[in-house]
Amino acid sequence: MSIADIESFARSSGIYDFMNTKWGWPFIESLHYLALAMLLGTVGLFDLRLLGFARGISIGALHRFVPLGVVAYINNIITGSMFFVSAPDQYAYNPSFQLKLVCMAIAGLNVIVFYSTTAKSVKALAPSDAAPLHAKIIAVVSLASWIGVIIFGRLITYFRPPYYWCFWC
Repeated sequence: MSIADIESFARSSGIYDFMNTKWGWPFIESLHYLALAMLLGTVGLFDLRLLGFARGISIGALHRFVPLGVVAYINNIITGSMFFVSAPDQYAYNPSFQLKLVCMAIAGLNVIVFYSTTAKSVKALAPSDAAPLHAKIIAVVSLASWIGVIIFGRLITYFRPPYYWCFWC
């Protein structure tokens, strides 16, 4: 799919027109940041508990908030896609955007690893129990990935490279 195809979709779907209204971009950006805060507030807190913080709270109890993080993540995918299709040339060639996507992919793979290897055993731990080392490693990767998403997402506005900067695009 080319940049022109993406721009055509944005215009024909009305996303471009909405995003370029006086309040379109600020409204969607506010939703994006609120969802990111909810995502980090749920998943980040869970990760910090795996690392040993707040040992009085059971991991299973904190895990009940993770579905809110999933809803927030879906919101971020939708709102982030609206940014992308509204100005694809400003994102597709942007190294900060590309690194943000890499961090999101790492976070996604990390979730798969967690739920396929570790989730069941850590949710059964008592509130005062420490998580095993492999769970702590998964938590560190998760936190680092989401911190990278925040940093690179914020840096997107500072890097508006021309298309020829991206030698792999």
